[in-house]
Amino acid sequence: MKKKGLLNNEDGFFKFAFVAALIAFAIYAGLQFGMPQYRYSTLKTDATEFARISLDIEKTKAQIAERAVELKVPITEKDIEVVREGNLVKVRASWSETVDILGLYQKKFVFNLDIKA
Repeated sequence: MKKKGLLNNEDGFFKFAFVAALIAFAIYAGLQFGMPQYRYSTLKTDATEFARISLDIEKTKAQIAERAVELKVPITEKDIEVVREGNLVKVRASWSETVDILGLYQKKFVFNLDIKA
């Protein structure tokens, strides 16, 4: 009796190819949806740190804008609002990103950065 391997018969190869394609698509979609969330979280953390150590409002705004460019977040320095109220520094910004999955599905994410440090 001959032993059949995973790739040696028609059914085994097509199942393997389908499952591999499905896993690759799931990883691709996960990265596409995860990157905007990662950029938001990273910018929020960095902006909080900049606000905590801020001495100059304009310098803080410039630092946040520079970090946004590094992260490829679609905002500019004029979109960022930094206000000092006593010992409290408030940072506000908002932007949206659209994720496109192979032209079949589009999802728009709206991010609001509202920090008090």
